[in-house]
Amino acid sequence: MSKLKIKRGDNVIVTTGKKGLKGSTGEVIEVIKKEGRDPRVVVAGLNIIKKHVKPSASNPQGGIVEREASIHISNVALVGKDGKAIKIGYKIEGDKKVRINKKTGETL
Repeated sequence: MSKLKIKRGDNVIVTTGKKGLKGSTGEVIEVIKKEGRDPRVVVAGLNIIKKHVKPSASNPQGGIVEREASIHISNVALVGKDGKAIKIGYKIEGDKKVRINKKTGETL
């Protein structure tokens, strides 16, 4: 499995997908990387779904809960300081490998 360039806590923009979702930005809550499946990300406040939850000890009422669903990682891109999507590269500084903006060369 290849290394992912998007990490938890990054601000991303949705580049393709549903009409209301495309162009919206948010922070990555979780990166889902499972063997044999495509990597996905969960972005705060985007791709909200309604999930029916059975009553349990922690949630005795049950009911319908709204939560974020995952988005395929290829449909999101990191956001630069100007608010546009950027490409990510890597550079070695000293003994550390850091992510850089390919266009400007600044570290992320």
